[in-house]
Amino acid sequence: MVNTNKYFRTMSTEQKVAAPSQSLLNDKWDVVLSNTLIKTGLGFGGGVLASILLFKRRSFPVWLGVGFGLGRGYSEGDAIFRSNHGLRTVKA
Repeated sequence: MVNTNKYFRTMSTEQKVAAPSQSLLNDKWDVVLSNTLIKTGLGFGGGVLASILLFKRRSFPVWLGVGFGLGRGYSEGDAIFRSNHGLRTVKA
């Protein structure tokens, strides 16, 4: 008998569960994107402060800060994807 109540649905056999490798990759993407967004925002904020306080409201410190934030996020993301954390290794 199929339960038709929308609040108490059971898992059917057609629903698929994500493979462990796929969930590991999704977790890595979540970390990389959030890290890059935070680094870019901090670079933007630092650039705005430098622009206001030191450079008479010119725009190049803002773009420089955003560029540093994106570059740092990219390099840390590259390191995250190249790491073996979460992978099973077998020593022969």
